[in-house]
Amino acid sequence: MKHNFRELNVWKKSMSLVFETYKLTRELPDVEKFGLVSQINRCAVSIPSNIAEGTSRTTDKEITRFMNIAMGSAYELETQLMLITKLYPKLKEDSLALINNLNEIQKMILR
Repeated sequence: MKHNFRELNVWKKSMSLVFETYKLTRELPDVEKFGLVSQINRCAVSIPSNIAEGTSRTTDKEITRFMNIAMGSAYELETQLMLITKLYPKLKEDSLALINNLNEIQKMILR
């Protein structure tokens, strides 16, 4: 069964997370441009992208595969945001807010 991904709350919430993540990574120092910034932004974009791609699939097995990939990206992003809280204390509050949003998305993916 195909779904319109644009109507899914998990996709909408993960798209908002992407925008907030990009805002946060703009605050990181230039030394992180090819390190954390690049990795974090790729992970964030991967979540809604895989949710969208999964909805185009026709079998439960295929849909589950893409949701699992989205979840893997979510866990990876959470790890990187946790690193930011330790490496850049001035960004801790913003990072923790993103982690809270991300945890909600993770729960939604698991449903």
